[in-house]
Amino acid sequence: MPFEKVQPEKLSQSVVRQIELLILRGILRPGERLPSERELSERLGVSRPSLREALAELQDAGLLASRAGAGVYVADVLGSAFSESLVRLFSTHDEAVFDYITFRRDMEGLAAERAAIYGSDTDLKVIDAIFRKMEAAHAKRNPKDEAALDADFHLSIIEASHNVIMLHMMRSMFQLLREGVFYNRQVMFKQRTTRDMLLDQHRAMNTAIQARDAAAARAAVEAHLTFVEIAMTDQKKADRNEAIARKRFEHETRR
Repeated sequence: MPFEKVQPEKLSQSVVRQIELLILRGILRPGERLPSERELSERLGVSRPSLREALAELQDAGLLASRAGAGVYVADVLGSAFSESLVRLFSTHDEAVFDYITFRRDMEGLAAERAAIYGSDTDLKVIDAIFRKMEAAHAKRNPKDEAALDADFHLSIIEASHNVIMLHMMRSMFQLLREGVFYNRQVMFKQRTTRDMLLDQHRAMNTAIQARDAAAARAAVEAHLTFVEIAMTDQKKADRNEAIARKRFEHETRR
């Protein structure tokens, strides 16, 4: 008969599985510091030797990293999404920028649809809370904070979709966005009219998700990213025209 005696699971393995799930579900994020050994052992209800064994196993697996004198952190598991060479290639070609926007439109439209259907009430509260912070940053005319909250808002929708593959893939994409690899959002946000329109678009996304209107949520995300694509195209044309005008002006002043 294909039966074996049930073996009691070691405490350290229970700790490993719990931390693995927290990382998988995006609750523990890359670069986040874990509580001290004493606090963590108390919160998990295990001895320090069992905790150390679990942490060592997670470090060997590349999920955690120890920093001398600073503690244990969630490893930068997103860093391997793109090679440095590919990131440099992205940053020097406009084609990558517009392909990135198209990819986001497809993926985030689906995520918003799923968030409206599968997101819990708490998920929706998180999305709404971040949007309220966006409104506050907008009123203060702080484009840097507004841009950071913009990324947080989109990621909160992806988190609410409850698809862990999409979550980790899109987090890696948004990290490149934050680093300005695909485009500098602060440049696009510098015009007051553009900033007002962007806030209205995020409001439409939030309203649809809060109403659990999946079709409207997807349409709002797609409309927003289409606007971003057009705004980026217009900005690049304006930059190119300005460069040509400067050459004409320089030539004229030297005659």
